[in-house]
Parts: sequence; structure tokens; C-alpha cells
Amino acid sequence: MEVDMDSREFCANGVCMKATEVEVKLDEGNIQEAECSLREGLSLNFEEARALLGKLEYQRGNVESALRVFDGIDLQAAILRLQPSLAEKPSSKKGRSRSESQHAVSQHAASLVLEAIYLKAKSHQKLGRLTEAAQECKSVLDAVEKIFHQGIPDVEVDNKLQEIVSNAVELLPELWKQAGCLQEAIAAYRRALLSPWNLENDCCTRIQKAFAVFLLYSGVEATPPSLGFQIDSSYVPKNNLEEAILLLMVLVKKYHLGKTKWDPSVMEHLTFALSVCNQSSVLANQVEEIMPGVYHRVDRWNSLALCYSGAGQKNVALNLLRKSLHKHERPDDLMALLLAAKICSEDSHLAAEGMGYAQRAISIAQQEAEHLKGVGLHMLGLCLGKHAKVCSSDFERSRIQSEALKTLDGAIAFEHKSSELIFDLAVQYAEHRNLNAALRYAKQFIDETGGSMIKGWRLLALILSAQQRFSEAEVVTDAALDETAKWDQGPLLRLKAKLKISQSLPMDAIETYRYLLALVQAQRKSFGPFRIDPQIDDDTVNEIEVWHGLANLYSSLSHWKDAEICLGKARQLKEYTAETLHTEGLMYERRGQIQEALGTYCGALLIDPSYVPCRILIGSLMSKMGSDALPVARSMLSDALRIDPTNRNAWYNLGMVHRDDGRIADATDCFQAAAMLEESDPIESFSSTC
Repeated sequence: MEVDMDSREFCANGVCMKATEVEVKLDEGNIQEAECSLREGLSLNFEEARALLGKLEYQRGNVESALRVFDGIDLQAAILRLQPSLAEKPSSKKGRSRSESQHAVSQHAASLVLEAIYLKAKSHQKLGRLTEAAQECKSVLDAVEKIFHQGIPDVEVDNKLQEIVSNAVELLPELWKQAGCLQEAIAAYRRALLSPWNLENDCCTRIQKAFAVFLLYSGVEATPPSLGFQIDSSYVPKNNLEEAILLLMVLVKKYHLGKTKWDPSVMEHLTFALSVCNQSSVLANQVEEIMPGVYHRVDRWNSLALCYSGAGQKNVALNLLRKSLHKHERPDDLMALLLAAKICSEDSHLAAEGMGYAQRAISIAQQEAEHLKGVGLHMLGLCLGKHAKVCSSDFERSRIQSEALKTLDGAIAFEHKSSELIFDLAVQYAEHRNLNAALRYAKQFIDETGGSMIKGWRLLALILSAQQRFSEAEVVTDAALDETAKWDQGPLLRLKAKLKISQSLPMDAIETYRYLLALVQAQRKSFGPFRIDPQIDDDTVNEIEVWHGLANLYSSLSHWKDAEICLGKARQLKEYTAETLHTEGLMYERRGQIQEALGTYCGALLIDPSYVPCRILIGSLMSKMGSDALPVARSMLSDALRIDPTNRNAWYNLGMVHRDDGRIADATDCFQAAAMLEESDPIESFSSTC
């Protein structure tokens, strides 16, 4: 049963009749006469005749007239007539052809009535009546569920009926979205994907993608699927993001299986979703699984490098970028050069390599993308600052530090609103002991970010502590604590405890450490003891660190029993660390057990040869063991200064060694350096905020 607009004929039940005589009656407004003509000419019932008339009016563009015709259809009555005939299936070969014929006729009738209701929904949509359109479209799907109790079977379904059902399933959520009924849209999407509609792969793919996009960007929080849709032991998404990621991963999997065509926007949406929830390593796995040929190999390497960099696997990322930037690949890829420079800027041993990448990026940016020249200068300044820390001579270190500051100042001319650049300038000035400039940039960073980033508050407090303004630093820390969520307060509480110690308030410091310990333990229980996430910010406080802080504090107060309890707790979490042995050695030294302290400090260096505090303490102890031990002490302290040139304790103890060795001029220089650093020494390293 259909309207053939090309031949201008109605065809049904093997009979055809001209559409012109029906159109004349419709033009005259005689809907009932037109309906009677169809019923008599084609042997149709009331609903079928009305459905054909409405379809004719819709195809002619008479939307309002089509609605008047469709309004006369009693959908419930049609469903009752169709249910028995479509529910029955041929049970034997005998009489099979007759029953199949009746089944086909029933499906054609169902198609005609359901199409009429679908076109009624489309008519409402064209007239802007979106809620009515959605309700009519929903009635189509309700009718299908009543007619086919077990869902639409994979076979024995008329193509036209399947097409109508597929169109209605795909249209319904769109109508609810256009009507502003977003929760109803979510329910419609889930109904489309979880009910047995026998949808083709392409249709199902379009719905899955549309739903994922809606979940990601609509701003509406979807409730978990109802129990009716949940299957025992199946995974149930907890929020929009999880559900969207699940849908997008299903789409990627369908592509791998050859069930759908590649759609690059699916990977773009998945990249966004996984980045939002800090799952760069999962994204890297997805990129690696994409079939060869979809992406150029260099593009794949660059994408993987970005993923692994975000996941904290810097060496893997840098190796991929080295391949990408090889002279036979894309040596002048600006974004890859900047990313490589950024990765190198975080490691003093890679900083020299990063300087090369940054300089190439600046050169290319001048010719092709001058707006990125500031980013290149920013990366070059960071690499210079890191490289200065491994320079062998004081002169070279000072020269490169000055060059780093000059480069960052040049970058600010291009990127004067870049909060990260402002922060890095503050850190560089602070490490250069230009505290007034550092303070100015730290305040500017807080203004630019609206005080939303903890590292800005921490840096400001550290600069104030370096200026010996401890009470002001504590005020800043308290203000930051008021603005920070409880789970993120760890670094600020650690800073507050150290400020209390600097103000000779040990009992207040102990109370702060206890609060910090309770917070860290609550976090561990909340996330689970075996939770490993390489993307967790390095600036978090772990439980071992808190126990070490308490042990040091109790030890300084000669509360040996309490200090030993704290050390024991730290060892339960990790038995051998340089920090634990350092604290244990301090306890021995304070109790006069010098040989035991010296052995413990040496054990700490075996675990971590670059652990500066133990090198200083070994040098200090050796300097008190007579002139024969002075060369060993001098070597230890010189190594400590090579690793950490701004450590005032190392300078002071090296001065003591030179004095005892009769080198008065060298001792004077060391004491002067120690005195200058003491005047501007923060309670934590400035670089700890990066």
C-alpha cells in the first residue's frame, strides 16, 4: 500500500487507482469523500485510507492539512487489529503460503498506520510543535512494542516497516532535544540502544555517536540507566563521562571489526572525554589499536607522545618525538618541537637537548607562526633554567640563569596573558633570589587565575617565608586553605606545619601534621591502598612524608619514643628510603651516637646518591674527625653544592671545613654565601611548586 507520486497512483491489495480524483476532493476540503473513494477503490479500512490520504497531503507539502487527516486515525484500534495477526507465525508447512501471505498483508497494514503517525510527528516538527512531535513519535515506538512483544525479529520483517521503525527511533531523541526536554532525550537514546529494534549498523552508529556527543556537551547530568535496562554483572556507567566514553569505545571497536566506516570525529570526541578525566594512558591504548593507514605514522607518533606525556611516561613520549623529528620524517614540525622542548625542560639532564628543540621551534615560528614564538621562548627559558642546575662552574651557572631570565622576559612580550609563563617567571626570579620581582609575578599569577590554583598560593607563601615574613606567609596559607577543597589541602597543610616550626611553635606544628595525617589516610582509604595512577600530580603529600615530618619534629624535641614510633610507621609503608634513613641518622646524632649516624647516612646515599641532606651531614660529621678527614668532608660538601648550589647548610659547613684547613679566604666566601642565602632561604624549595 503506497502512494506513487511519479505515476500519480495509489496502489494497495493488488489494485491501483489514479491520485488525481482524490486530490480534487482534498483540494475542495472533502476529506471524508476522498477517504470513501480510497476505501471503496482499494478495499481499505478506515485507518489505512486515512494514512494514505495523510501521506499524500504531506508529500504535497500541505502539512496542516495532513495533520487534520492524521488526527482522524485511531492508533489504538489499529494496534488491536494488528496484534493477533503479527504475533502468529506459520506453524507448519501445510497452509504455509496462505499464512505467510496474511502475515505480509498485516505487516503492510502496520507499515501504513505507523508511517502515518511518524509523518504526523514530522508535520508537528515542521510547524514548530516539538513536544507534540516527540509525543507522536514516541507513540510509534510504543505501538511497535505492543505489536511485537519480543522485539522486531531479525527476519520476516517488511523493509518498509523496518525503515519506519529505524527513522522513528533515530528521530525521537532529536525531537526531545529540540523541545528542551533533555532528560526525556536521554531516556529516548537509551531506549533506542537497549531495546530490540533490529537497527542496521549505520543507524545504530549514528545514534550511539549522537548520544555520546549529547552526554559530553549538553551540560545535563544523566542518571544511571534504570534497573529494567541493567543486566546482571554488566558494567553500569556512573556518570555522563563514563557513559560517553563507553559509547565512543564501542564505536571505535565497531570500526576495527569492519562494521562501520571510519569517522575521525569519534576519535576527537574520545580524546576530549579521556583527557577530561586524566586517562591519557587509556587514550594511548586506543590510538595504538587504530589500524595502520588511518593516520600517517608521524601523526600517530605525535598523538601517542602527547598521550604518554600526559600519562607521566615522559621517556616514552620523548622517544616517539625523536622518531617524529628525525631528518627523514618531519624535522620542522613546530608542535612536536615545542612538546619535545617541554618534556626536556622538566629534567636537568635533558635540558640541553630541549634547548636545541626550542631554538628550532623559535626559528620556524618566526617564518610560519609568529604567534607561537612566545611559546618557543618560554620553553627555551625553562630549559636554560634547568640546564643551569647541572653546570660545573659557578660562573657558567650564573650566566645561564641570567640568560634564562632574559629569555622568559622576552617571552612575556608575546605571551603577556599566559598564566603558566607568569608562574615560571616567578619561580625563576625566586630561585635567582630576586624576591621582589618573584613576589610581583606570584601575585600577578594569582590574579590571572583567580586564585584557583594551589601552586600560586604555595609559591607566594614560600616567597614570603624567604623574606622571613612567616606570619604573612601563614595568613596566605590559611586563605588558600579556605579556598581549597579538602582533598587538595595536603601541600598547604604541610607548608603550614613548616611555617609553625619556623616560628618556634612545635606543638602547633604537631597538631597540623596530625590533621594532615588524618587527611592523607582518609584519601588512601577512599581511593584504595593499591591505587596506582601515574597521572596524579607530583605535588601531593604521601603518608610516608608525613611520618618523616613528625619523626623529625619529635626528634628535635628529644621525644625519642614518639620519633621511633613515627619512623616505624614510615617503614611499614616502605622499608628502605633515603628519607627514613636520614631521619634515623638525625636521631642517632642528636643522642650522641656518631658512628651509627654516619653509617645510616651512608646507607641513605647507597639508596639515593643524589640525596643532598645526607651528603651535608656526612661532610659535617667528617669535618669533626680531625684533619685527615677534611678532604672527604670537602668532597662531600662540594658534591652537595654541585647538586643544589643554593643550599645554605652546605655552604656553611664547607666554610667550616676551609676554616679548619687554614683556607681563610675560601672560608670567608663560603660564610658570606651562606649568610646571603639564609636571608632569602624558603622553608621549601621554590622548585617544589613546579
